[in-house]
Amino acid sequence: MSDSARQVFWEGVYSSKGEKEVSWYQDNPATSLDLIALTGASRGTAIVDIGGGASRLVDHLLVKKFERITVLDLSAAALDAARARLGEDAKKVRWEAADITQWNPPAHYDLWHDRAAFHFLTEPADQIAYAERVKRAVNAGGHVIIGTFAPDGPEKCSGLPVVRHDAASLSGVLGPDFELVDTRRHDHVTPWGSVQRFQFSTFRRGK
Repeated sequence: MSDSARQVFWEGVYSSKGEKEVSWYQDNPATSLDLIALTGASRGTAIVDIGGGASRLVDHLLVKKFERITVLDLSAAALDAARARLGEDAKKVRWEAADITQWNPPAHYDLWHDRAAFHFLTEPADQIAYAERVKRAVNAGGHVIIGTFAPDGPEKCSGLPVVRHDAASLSGVLGPDFELVDTRRHDHVTPWGSVQRFQFSTFRRGK
């Protein structure tokens, strides 16, 4: 899928569906919050949520008083939905509408979080471009948390093919500068009750 087609597709999804009408909806992103806590993140930690869209992770981070939050998504409609939900609190967040494979990070971050964005990048060139953005954006000593469909998880999402991953395949994409510090499985229950098997891996950047 081309960059422009990818954007049109996701704008269509978020413009036509409510937040509980998509399979990845979570009211409480407990696994992500646990992994963020595991990194030792504090209120001043600079966090970027890749593919955050209309996700409620940002709501929980604001409740926990995190002060340097960026949410990036390809869909401006998804970001608009999150801003509308947060009201005045939306002003405490930096919002970036961009394709991650083309994004020019405007800052450096201590923590990169991605739940269910990377697995949509099925082309090796897009995976390489993603890894290049990680290397540009994440500080030495910073952490990268990536959640994807597990090797025994779904082969498609929203009608699109995905690439399923484990810690080893993600390590291969990120390269030797990133040390694996945690890996765990998570069974996500969709709003209509089906189970999607996820794999979350956390890496620490050495240099």
